[in-house]
Amino acid sequence: MKKNRVLFASLAGSVIEWYDFYLYGTATALVFSTLFFPNHDPTVSVLIAFATFGAGYAARPIGSIIFGHMGDKIGRKATLMITLIGMGGSSFLIGLLPTYAQIGIWAPVILVVLRLLQGIALGGEWGGAVLLATESAPKGVRGLYGSIPQLGVPLGLVAGTFSFTIISSLTTNAQFLAWGWRIPFLFSIVLIGLALWIRSGIDETPAFQKQKDSGEIVKIPIVQTFKTNWRNLLQIIGLKIGDGFFNVFLMSYVLVFATTYLGYSRDTALLALTISCATMLLTIPIMGYLSDFIGRKVIYIGGVVLMLLLSVPYFVLVGQSVTLFFIMQVALLGVIWAAIFATQGTFFSELFPANIRYTGLSFGYQFAAAIVGFGPMIWTAMAAKYGANSWVFGGFMMGGLAISLIIALFTADTRKVTQYEELEELEIEQATSSKLVDSLTLNKTVKE
Repeated sequence: MKKNRVLFASLAGSVIEWYDFYLYGTATALVFSTLFFPNHDPTVSVLIAFATFGAGYAARPIGSIIFGHMGDKIGRKATLMITLIGMGGSSFLIGLLPTYAQIGIWAPVILVVLRLLQGIALGGEWGGAVLLATESAPKGVRGLYGSIPQLGVPLGLVAGTFSFTIISSLTTNAQFLAWGWRIPFLFSIVLIGLALWIRSGIDETPAFQKQKDSGEIVKIPIVQTFKTNWRNLLQIIGLKIGDGFFNVFLMSYVLVFATTYLGYSRDTALLALTISCATMLLTIPIMGYLSDFIGRKVIYIGGVVLMLLLSVPYFVLVGQSVTLFFIMQVALLGVIWAAIFATQGTFFSELFPANIRYTGLSFGYQFAAAIVGFGPMIWTAMAAKYGANSWVFGGFMMGGLAISLIIALFTADTRKVTQYEELEELEIEQATSSKLVDSLTLNKTVKE
């Protein structure tokens, strides 16, 4: 029962964090470029709006250092309570924020500050949620447990886009821009309260508790990480770059790309995204489970290769018809990327020892996220110059994926390391148990 509650706690918080984060991404494409960054040139408005979107990604490494330090010093549970409050509070305040027409330049300034706070909070949430699950996992199913928090991404995005879709369908365009868009942001305060209640009832992870009991807490985790595990940090960054760029495109920029450059309606783009995320709800746990048997690395490399091969075909086909747009979106995001993402939490966390695991996992992943978060700015500039050119966009994605593939080929399969560690722990437990039995037998003999 406790294991199930831990899984639910890691997933619930993750869903809400990503709901808030992707809510901003959806609003950037549909609302913020008009209400907070008005400009006579629509391209400039979108470009500036996505710069603030990227700012949230850029802030995530800062959050990974702050909350990674806390997670490795005071514990996973306490740290994750704080990240929830930071994320939800920022989203709630965005829902109350006056527009440019009401307070002028202060509107985008405050919006950027709140976006930065969102990014900082998320920088500590993802890694903590993964560790909450993986460090509490029974032997032999760590990959499955590590994939559960990853479900927060599609669930959070579906919840965010669905809320916008519902509000949009119930309001006129004028009403939506006037007040309708605020409702999903304000609702996040209710979700945060629920997640805090769920997380308050769980225990600290066994791995951290063991470090604490043995006195192996590192004084400054980020320093220790760079000193002893800098190669693993670079590996994570390189492994995440390729699928990260494509993921940001498929889950955020696609709303602009499909409506502005392919001529599809906003509802069509949102529906394709929603169906893709719904597909991920099946793909992620299945692939997480399989990674415990065939290895994280095998699934990871297979996904990267398929995504690389389909990079150009994706951009060629999505503009041909609505049907092909849906098919390619589901294939790339809902199946292939989801398979890659299912393994990342467990794969990356197993590269670090427990006493710096929160910091190492979070910083490596979020540093890569900071880089890929500015993808929408790059693609807006590319589209303004080349249009929806399949080879330009496909070639860009292939470059990042090639980097990830090369690094993946030279990265150890952490599943084998984990199996060895679990075998050692089992042998220690058996030896301890045997010694206890011998001791009890000896005491009984002495008494007789």
